[in-house]
Amino acid sequence: MNKLSYEQALRRLAAYCSRAERCEWDIRRKTDAWEISSEQQTMIIQQLQKEQFLDEERYCKAFVNDKAKYNRWGINKIRFELKKRQIPESLIREALKNLDPEENRERLRVLIERKKKSVKGKNDWDIRQKLLRFATGRGFSQGDIESVLGASED
Repeated sequence: MNKLSYEQALRRLAAYCSRAERCEWDIRRKTDAWEISSEQQTMIIQQLQKEQFLDEERYCKAFVNDKAKYNRWGINKIRFELKKRQIPESLIREALKNLDPEENRERLRVLIERKKKSVKGKNDWDIRQKLLRFATGRGFSQGDIESVLGASED
C-alpha cells in the first residue's frame, strides 16, 4: 500500500472510527499497515481522542455488551479479547461489572441446550465432555458450566 500523509491518515481514521467503536490497538494496526511513523501514530491517536472519535472506556463497554449479547461469549473470552487489544485491566473490570451473572448463566444454559441437540457421542460422559469443551471455548467459567450441566442432567 502506498504511504499516506498525516492528514490523509487522520481523515481516513476519523471516518473509520465514526462507523464503529474502535480502540487504540485497532488504530495502531491500521497505521502500521500504512507505514506511518510511531510519532505520527501518537499524534493521530491524540487528535482522535481529542475529537472524541476514540475512547477506550466507551469502546470497552460497547465491546463487552456486544460480545455478550450478540456473540454469546462468556466473561473469560471477553476478558481475553480485550487484553489482546491492550485495554487497561481497570477498564476491563469496570466494563465487566455491567454483566449480570444470572443473565450470563442463562445465556450459557440456552447455548448448551441448543448445542446438546447436535452433539453426538458414544455415551453420556462423551456428550458431557463435548459440551464442556464447547462452553469453555465460548469463555464461560468452569463453575458456571458445571452448574448448568448439572442442572440439565436432573
